[in-house]
Amino acid sequence: MIIALLAAAGGLGAALRFIVDGLVRARVRAALPVGTMLINITGSLLLGFLAGLVLAHQVPSALQTILGTGLLGGYTTFSTASFESVRLVQSGRIGLALLNGVGTMIMCVLAAAAGLGLALLV
Repeated sequence: MIIALLAAAGGLGAALRFIVDGLVRARVRAALPVGTMLINITGSLLLGFLAGLVLAHQVPSALQTILGTGLLGGYTTFSTASFESVRLVQSGRIGLALLNGVGTMIMCVLAAAAGLGLALLV
């Protein structure tokens, strides 16, 4: 049953990523892939929060598997972020590529830590 829920949650997460990215692209016209950055940062925040709930509040670990691996794994995307950084390098936008790659990584780690900290406070 967990595998079926994991797969369904992953599909839902991927659909949510598609929707969020489309909404951001419709509103923000920039060379920097703001949609992907926002998705990965918010996904990291939510994953940190979920992990904190499991660690500190005895939320079932199956929920972390389904929502963390499934939903948030489908929602976030390392491969797209990497591809977009390579595409920025290919177009000669080295600074934007570094901002995208390094900036996203730093912000995701900070967001995950913030999510964990928030969960420990509730």
